[in-house]
Amino acid sequence: MKQILKAMSLALLLPLVGALSSCSKDTPSGATIFPTTPVARNTFERWLLKNYTHPYNIDFQYKLKDGETDLTYNLVPADSAKTAKLAMITKFLWFDAYTEVVGPDFLKESAPRIIVAVGSSAYTRQRTEVVGSAEGGYKVTLNKINALTDELLHDYSAMTEYYFHTMHHEFTHILNQRKPYNPAFDLVTQSGYVSGNWLNVSTRDARRAGFVSPYAMMNGAEDFAEMLSFYVTYTPQAWQAILDEAGTRGANLINQKLTLIKDYTQSSWGLDLDQLRDVVIRRGGQVATLDLSKLK
Repeated sequence: MKQILKAMSLALLLPLVGALSSCSKDTPSGATIFPTTPVARNTFERWLLKNYTHPYNIDFQYKLKDGETDLTYNLVPADSAKTAKLAMITKFLWFDAYTEVVGPDFLKESAPRIIVAVGSSAYTRQRTEVVGSAEGGYKVTLNKINALTDELLHDYSAMTEYYFHTMHHEFTHILNQRKPYNPAFDLVTQSGYVSGNWLNVSTRDARRAGFVSPYAMMNGAEDFAEMLSFYVTYTPQAWQAILDEAGTRGANLINQKLTLIKDYTQSSWGLDLDQLRDVVIRRGGQVATLDLSKLK
């Protein structure tokens, strides 16, 4: 009986085996569903591929693709020549600075997957200018590209105010989204967070209350990002000026929060914040001598 069953099983399997073997010899007919034409890229786009996409897996966009910009704002595309210059500076002062301190793997794992350059500024209903934003831990948007001039591009202080501070601020949000910071940070100046009312606070009053800027009073997350971005882009002298304006009480609160930020970057990311600041400031001093006339 077992022999009969074996024979029947073998008989049933043989056609299946034949069918499988015959399938392997079949040649697909018709057009492929996948694109076969090479993507046409201009010189700038080839540079982006080499300097952003290949090393960091970042898609640097500047043509306002549908779905990648906030439709609540009235935006215009970024000028490609100005975007190219900003992309060179961004790589030099953001990506290369972090790579110098913690190595390339840090950015490969933590960098935003998409950077969107927008020509115009974005304004909220309250007419607050939005120079940059971070979304979902994967995308950073940089606005106001078309306002760039060659003089502004080589002015580290001015570029810090408009872009470098924003870059580090938004990147901090991405890091926090991946690894939350110590909740003790929010408790240091818990009573000082005023949500949207930060618009009515002066810089001096904000610092006296233990914040580096009025916007830092929005909430704990914005406070954390503001402090880190101010600290790494400001010279020691400029940072001391903030503490001086804050007074004894305000400076003490700011320093308490700074200690928690340094603990976070070191324990969560192996990043020495003081070393990063030294590198950023050194590179900032070299911005004026960068050759932005051609892509390299």
